[in-house]
Amino acid sequence: MKIFNTPNNSNTITGFILLGFPCTREGQILFFVLFSIVYLLTLMGNGSIICAVCWDQRLHTLMYILPANFSFLEIWYVTTTVPNMLADFLSETKVISFSGCFLQFYFFFSLGSTECFFLAVMAFDRYFAICQPLHYPTVMTGRLCTSVVVSCWVLGFLWFLIPIIIISQMSFCGSGIIDHFLCDPGPLLALTCTRAPAIELTSSTLSSLLLFIPFLFIMGSYMLVLRAVLRVPSAAGQRKAFSACGSHLVVVSLFYGSVMVMYVSPTSEPEAGMQKIVTLFYSVVTPLINPVIYRLRNKDMKHAMKKLL
Repeated sequence: MKIFNTPNNSNTITGFILLGFPCTREGQILFFVLFSIVYLLTLMGNGSIICAVCWDQRLHTLMYILPANFSFLEIWYVTTTVPNMLADFLSETKVISFSGCFLQFYFFFSLGSTECFFLAVMAFDRYFAICQPLHYPTVMTGRLCTSVVVSCWVLGFLWFLIPIIIISQMSFCGSGIIDHFLCDPGPLLALTCTRAPAIELTSSTLSSLLLFIPFLFIMGSYMLVLRAVLRVPSAAGQRKAFSACGSHLVVVSLFYGSVMVMYVSPTSEPEAGMQKIVTLFYSVVTPLINPVIYRLRNKDMKHAMKKLL
């Protein structure tokens, strides 16, 4: 890690050390094998959903285009962390460059932001399909699908752009050690030479808005769906409606459950060990199991998968 002296004789960091999961050499190799398998399974699972939606004409609706984009997002989301983590397991120094750290920071949080918006749009899609079934085919056109998908991507990649640019222009002092497996804003801001309460407040506010606005939108959509489903006279009709929402609700619960443990905990700063475990769950484990959830709970998707295989 490069360090140079500034005129005021303080050491300014130009690279960082990601501690990751400290353990013996044998443990590092075991982690390398385990996460390599998880990464390959994640790529295969999410890739299969993308291929199924692309090749089956019946799935060219917003209901399936959104999960396909979600799978595409999950592939890149896990790619922002796992390859670097794998390299660190085999590395003695575990150094990440300044530019590499901030590129990871930007893409990890941009993809996470995009995921929040996709989950909200998918909830609205389920609401509209169940509560307005006659209007759904005419309103949810290909043009609208494209506009919705592009808007989620653009908004997600703009959400944290300015704070990340400002943080990257700051000077960093001290050991340069980040007790995490990725470049997270908390440890990064702790290494700045001078405190930046305005940036900390801005980042916290943007994170809170990003979490709560889509979450409240999702909850509102499903409250309307629940009200509509309870009015359905037949039990079979109710089961069909709940089945259509089931996979999305499970994905929302997994993602928001883990994220809110991380960012909406009673203590302002969770312990480093807890941070790693929770971040690992929503950034690595969730992308692994999401394809299984969508395949198991959706008959059309299972049929398309069988045709693909």
